[in-house]
Amino acid sequence: MKIASTLSDAAILQALGQRISEHRLQANLTQAELAARAGVGKRTLERIEAGGGAELTTFVRILRALGLADGLDRLVPEIPPSPIARLELHGKRRRRASGRRGAKPRDASKPWKWGEE
Repeated sequence: MKIASTLSDAAILQALGQRISEHRLQANLTQAELAARAGVGKRTLERIEAGGGAELTTFVRILRALGLADGLDRLVPEIPPSPIARLELHGKRRRRASGRRGAKPRDASKPWKWGEE
């Protein structure tokens, strides 16, 4: 099953939990064994496999214990800077977004209303 961007958060967590469970079974590990290797509680692993949420650190520990941590690099790929950006930044890293272009500043003396941009 491919995880699509159209799925709800709950459906994505359910699919990820199912995949973790399948990898654990493929490695012939019990929930208690994987939880011990990952340094998390067995109940935490049970909740994740059932589609419950978890802290990102816990998720990373479980993936590392299953030998799947290398896949995290594909999760949020690094974006190489454009040649122009490299010249403008002079080797420094960008730290802020520039905001929306063409957005008019709001007059602070007037109260805000819906649809006002």
